[in-house]
Amino acid sequence: MDEQTINEQHNSIIALLKGKRLKEAQTQLTSMLATCPDWTLHNRLEQAQTSYNYMLQYMKQGVDDPERGKLYIKLLAETWAIANQARLILLDETSSAYGYYQTLHYKNRHTAVRLDGYLHALETFQDDVAVCKLITDNNQSFNHLQKRHEETNQKLFQSIWGNSEWTAEEDTQAQAFLSSSLLRSIDLCLVVSAVTMSLQACFDIRKCLWLLEACQHKETIVSQRALTGLLLTLNTYPDQCLLYPELKSRINLSDENGWLGKELNRISLQLLQSQETEKIDKKMREEIIPEMIKNVSMIKGMKLGLEETADENDRNPDWENTFEKSGLGDKIREMNEMQMEGADIYMSTFAQLKSGPFFGQLSNWFYPFDPLHSSVSTLFGPSDTGENAVLNVILQSGFFCNSDKYSLCFTMAQLPPSQRNLMLHQLTPQELNEIMDNEQAKMMKQYAERPEVISNQYIHDLYRFFKLNPRRREFEDPFKDDFAFYDLPILKGILDKPELLTAIADFHFRKEHYSEALVLYRRLEAKNKAHADLFQKIGYCLQKEKKYAEAIEAYRKADILKPDHLWTIRHLATCYRQIHNFSMALDYYQKAEGIQPENANILFFIGSCHAELEEYKEALQYFFKMDFLDSHSIKAWRGIAWCSFMTEKYEQADKYYQKLLQEKQVLATDWLNAGHVAWVQHKPDVAAERYGKAIAMYGSKSDFLDLFNKDRDILIRHGIHEEDIPLMADIAN
Repeated sequence: MDEQTINEQHNSIIALLKGKRLKEAQTQLTSMLATCPDWTLHNRLEQAQTSYNYMLQYMKQGVDDPERGKLYIKLLAETWAIANQARLILLDETSSAYGYYQTLHYKNRHTAVRLDGYLHALETFQDDVAVCKLITDNNQSFNHLQKRHEETNQKLFQSIWGNSEWTAEEDTQAQAFLSSSLLRSIDLCLVVSAVTMSLQACFDIRKCLWLLEACQHKETIVSQRALTGLLLTLNTYPDQCLLYPELKSRINLSDENGWLGKELNRISLQLLQSQETEKIDKKMREEIIPEMIKNVSMIKGMKLGLEETADENDRNPDWENTFEKSGLGDKIREMNEMQMEGADIYMSTFAQLKSGPFFGQLSNWFYPFDPLHSSVSTLFGPSDTGENAVLNVILQSGFFCNSDKYSLCFTMAQLPPSQRNLMLHQLTPQELNEIMDNEQAKMMKQYAERPEVISNQYIHDLYRFFKLNPRRREFEDPFKDDFAFYDLPILKGILDKPELLTAIADFHFRKEHYSEALVLYRRLEAKNKAHADLFQKIGYCLQKEKKYAEAIEAYRKADILKPDHLWTIRHLATCYRQIHNFSMALDYYQKAEGIQPENANILFFIGSCHAELEEYKEALQYFFKMDFLDSHSIKAWRGIAWCSFMTEKYEQADKYYQKLLQEKQVLATDWLNAGHVAWVQHKPDVAAERYGKAIAMYGSKSDFLDLFNKDRDILIRHGIHEEDIPLMADIAN
């Protein structure tokens, strides 16, 4: 069988299992196993079939078995697991161009590997380092020791990643990694990532339960990786997870005090934020960075001004104004705000720095940053002062993910020491002092150790692996999936809570994902958690989805719960206007006027509603009020001109159109309407000229004629002969 046939067979079996058609699934699986060389799978399937046939016979005979339901679920799970293993083994045997995982899986099946041997080798590392430090001129010994340690980690990572299904013995050995007091947290982090990657390739209940156990590890760096890996695993296998009651019960037990739900919900938000990376990357490349580069010369000029007046200590406040007017201040603040929110603002910066031998080894994409790693340890040297100290503080901060820290080190290592020193000292003395200040450095380190910072950095590491590594097309990208973790059946009990749903809904709302936010706000409404703000948000989402009638219903509920709220009133008016119910829109705009009687926008919309209702005299009062409050209100002039025309005040209409036609903001419709005014004033030559200007602005005569002909009845009402209308259309050009 070729790869396509194997996958088609597997998909067909899984579809039957999802549909609870176990007998048919087992029959197809028997056929699939015909060419599978692993006879343990044949034996497992035969046992499962035998158990199921006995169950069916007992049921047919009317035997009451209270455990029947549990056994059926267990047989579904076992058949599913066998199908998964069969697929992987058949792919191993048939594909000549192995993918990375298939290569690991093939080797793992043919190589006896014990996890406890790796654990012992890793546990002795710190003792070996201590002994090495006692040796004079120990650089060579330490480098050898470190490289041997890294090779052990690499082999362990590949061994776990390529093992699609742990045995009971392997599970016991893996548990020892979690309980070890000698194992470095960095090494355990790599084990967690290896388990996560193995689960992304194939579901294994033992590994899944191991990750759940690791979620409660005392080391934050370990627990945050495990939480992230668990959430991605549950999202990848929403149906298969439900076949293991012990998993659901363990999850619920871990959430006894609400801890697990809060942690997973926070990571849910961070994973959702990661899906904004492409937008952020585009914004950084096209807006923020170009704006900063454009203003560099201006900033340099400001600094030169300071240097030239060294005898003056006070800074000219005009410089600050110049800085703000340039827009650079806003861009920097925007970048800082995105970073504080957890956005991945460095993706574009480091995307081109993921090559070389370090990143050629895929396990290194998951390696927590370690200054002792052989690939970067020589960069720092023995000194803890000067540029080494500055770089150390920067790398210990929470601003870069682990992968980017390595990239930064490799970039620095390629520079001559003099240039590296110069780069670090580009920082102003004040900035350098702030970084090197003990208290400041301590605060940065504390920030980097916060759980939300650690998990966010790890998510950025994962994102880079699935988006940037050269072999990325060989792996299913979990970041392509829709993340609606609150809907996962296995997590509903701990994530489907009002306070957690609100956080997710508000995230979608802030990011303008209105359809996703609406689903969650509706769910909160169904949970009787409704309040005025919730109905306002529901109304706003519906309005953005152009569902104006439903938006009105939501806004009216908000208006009942929080009466006379200007925001609600104005949005009600807008929605009524959108459905052309100008009478109701007018009522709400007039309510808004009572709260803000001199708000120009409110006055304009009141005048517009009166005009739509053909109450032109009333409309004129509001447009004139706008003109009084602002003597250069183009919107007021436009309203006055049109309403004056409709009330046959042609001279007044022409006066205001002439003012409009001199403005840069003139519209094609202004030229069209001004042409109408000239024509009814018996100035056909002026009318034709104005119509010609309208045609030029519309870009085509057909577009002009569409609107010109819509005004046919209005022109006739104002004394234009119907037979003259097509003639004027031909005159205008």
